[in-house]
Amino acid sequence: MGEYSKALSSYERSLAIRKITLPPNHPNLATSYNNIGLVYDNMGEYSKALSSYERSLEIQKIALPPNHPNLATTYNNVGLVYDNMGEYSKALSSFERSLEIRKIALPPNHPDLATSYNNESAFEYSPMLLYTKP
Repeated sequence: MGEYSKALSSYERSLAIRKITLPPNHPNLATSYNNIGLVYDNMGEYSKALSSYERSLEIQKIALPPNHPNLATTYNNVGLVYDNMGEYSKALSSFERSLEIRKIALPPNHPDLATSYNNESAFEYSPMLLYTKP
């Protein structure tokens, strides 16, 4: 547990192989970037996490339908990074986009939908939003 460097190394090896063997906008590349982002987020390296998630989103927007659940997951991850960075209005925007997609893509009792409602609600009622600029 907590062996981030080993996880990062494995995910980067996976990405390197996928870059060689897959087309440039294959969804599995997006998954690799998302996994790398998760590790960076857990390490507290938020700018690197955000960069990885943004690359994942770029690929997903090309490779997947606009309301695919994987897009919602990545938007949620972006929101978590912005939250960790103290950029609450950007976090809320990402959580809202995640929720929009999940409302369309998932059944009404899906646990991921509950996560999105929870994340958005936490920000809608947070006093921290009063201190952030849109």
